[in-house]
Amino acid sequence: MTGCQTGAMSKSTRATLALAKAGVSFTTHSYDYDADADSIGLAAAAALGEDPGCVLKTLMVLLDGKPACAIVPSNREVAMKKLASALGGKSAQMMKVPEAERISGYKVGGISPFGQTRAVPAVMEEAAASLPYAYINGGQRGLQVRLLPADAVRVLGAKVAAITA
Repeated sequence: MTGCQTGAMSKSTRATLALAKAGVSFTTHSYDYDADADSIGLAAAAALGEDPGCVLKTLMVLLDGKPACAIVPSNREVAMKKLASALGGKSAQMMKVPEAERISGYKVGGISPFGQTRAVPAVMEEAAASLPYAYINGGQRGLQVRLLPADAVRVLGAKVAAITA
């Protein structure tokens, strides 16, 4: 990675600005977003020509009624009990779309863990944390950032744990 942004996207997002401000080396990658895809993460992986295990999805959840964020490979599902345990809670559930958009400041399909309007606890699947690189939403539908998972964990202050089924 060169540390400079590349790709067709000309405007910055809160996510890319947050990464740049934190001194993270990343590249941007745009693709044609398919709002009708059964799985936005899998569609992004296919559009980018990448293994779905390297393209991570950002899921907004409620942990004991409070917002949190889970970052997992797009081809895996979150195990809510494992997620709750990883963040020191009793129960977790997916956040409803309007609430996820309000709390993150992003539209579903473009939710990034970086640059959210409100900082929330985050946890990354341990299998993803050990990848040589990962793609994570760049804060806009059709935009991914490629970076080292360790950089994402550091910037977010995220926990790393086994949170998938």
